[in-house]
Amino acid sequence: MSEQRTGSAGGGIQQLVERALALSTADDCIVIAEERTEANLRWAANSLTTNGQMHTTKLMVISILRGADGASVGTVSGPVSVAGADTELTALVRAAEDAARAAGPADDAADDAAELVPPYEPNGDWDAPAAVTGIDVFADFAPALGAAFARARRDGVLLFGFAEHVMSSIFMASSTGLRLRHDQPTGRLEVNGKSADLTRSAWVGQATRDFTDVDVAAVTADLDRRLEWARNRVELPAGRYETLLPPTAVADLMIYLYWTASARDADEGRSVFSARGGGNRIGTRITEQPLTLYSDPAAPGLQCLPFQVTPVSQDESVFDNGTPAERTDWIRDGELANLYRSRSWARRTGAEHRQMIDNLLLVSSQGSKSLDEMIAGTRRGLLVTCLWYIRVVDPQTLLLTGLTRDGVYLIEDGEVRGVVNNFRFNESPLDLLARVSEAGATAPTLPREWSDDFTRAAMPVLRIPDFNMSTVSQAS
Repeated sequence: MSEQRTGSAGGGIQQLVERALALSTADDCIVIAEERTEANLRWAANSLTTNGQMHTTKLMVISILRGADGASVGTVSGPVSVAGADTELTALVRAAEDAARAAGPADDAADDAAELVPPYEPNGDWDAPAAVTGIDVFADFAPALGAAFARARRDGVLLFGFAEHVMSSIFMASSTGLRLRHDQPTGRLEVNGKSADLTRSAWVGQATRDFTDVDVAAVTADLDRRLEWARNRVELPAGRYETLLPPTAVADLMIYLYWTASARDADEGRSVFSARGGGNRIGTRITEQPLTLYSDPAAPGLQCLPFQVTPVSQDESVFDNGTPAERTDWIRDGELANLYRSRSWARRTGAEHRQMIDNLLLVSSQGSKSLDEMIAGTRRGLLVTCLWYIRVVDPQTLLLTGLTRDGVYLIEDGEVRGVVNNFRFNESPLDLLARVSEAGATAPTLPREWSDDFTRAAMPVLRIPDFNMSTVSQAS
């Protein structure tokens, strides 16, 4: 979607949506709009550097033309102002209709799954103004941050980082009479602590809905502990090491696995979830551990969009816009239970429609230990703080490569002995699940690599007996 900056948050966006639908001459039309406000703070070397607020409005029109050969789809987005928008709206709607005429029949419109979702009990109050955020969301956080700066100066530590809070109000309407809206708060905190000589570094992040649950003193205490661990440095060669992966690192790996869990890719033999001889691996055992990977729009503290929003048809379908979301187990008690698929692909394969949901949780029915307890139970191994620069090497095996960052620590006899050099790793998250020897208690976490796109996750600490640190990295 394109975006336009406007002067203030609130009313009018619903009128734009209704007007766009009224202007449409297509056989069917879907309009998706977002009102988004954002507030942020940034700091470096124990001093606040910037703070700001932003407001954007986005509008997208999906036009559908139906004919003897099927349905064709045109999707166009662009800036439309709240006041006096008839000319801009008309141009946007006509452009979407022209795009539909120029397109051939859509692949996902070959059967009755191309019918739009009928109206049902709406989510939220359609007519209420869009929810907003502002700099006052940091009313309690900012003084606590100032106190943390003072402590850091006293202790010879430098703090860098940012805090941001976004409130996004999504409005969806269709020519079938569907009217849905959802207000989504999304916050994140990322703090990097460094020693005064910049030779030691540690990172901590936290996802939050409103910053009321952020304990700045606890965050900086965690950084201080890690920086203290790093006073002793140990050089280690590449190799396979027993490794504790904390929730943030587990989240980054599981999110990538989730993004690749397309049923169509699997059914057509293009992914790690493809079965030998055709079809997919649903029903096969992934791990001997009692692990369940699932998404749930109502998960406490991780609530997210309760209906499907799909701008374009790729692994999902524009015809599925508005479909209610519900809890979906992707892996259940160690077995692959579901892959996501559009209604059209579900009809073709005799399976159930499963949509992607904007959160991800991994739990073990036997997991109860904290990170500290798992450290205490480690004779010799590594503790990895976080991962970054993750890229796919082989889609067929989901082999990923990436780097460790901001602290890899040596554990001996249940205690952290010091920091070690960074590594490049080569691992498949699916293969890792098969090799997990222990899982701890699940806790909310902020993915580091994917925090720009995916913030709602809850993961356990995982013990991997032979994590592949393929080469030594010079990254600091």
